[in-house]
Amino acid sequence: MLKFFRKKTEKEKLEARYDHLIKKSYQLSHTNRSESDKIAAEAADLLKQIDDL
Repeated sequence: MLKFFRKKTEKEKLEARYDHLIKKSYQLSHTNRSESDKIAAEAADLLKQIDDL
């Protein structure tokens, strides 16, 4: 129950955003490949930020 009240760390926020972008990129890859590539590149940049932390 204490996890419910705990604030997310910066790393947890970035990881959640990364997961969201990867899923979105996968869904778009079926219909719009160029947009999917842009989102995948954004996710890759986010992954670098996570690794730096």
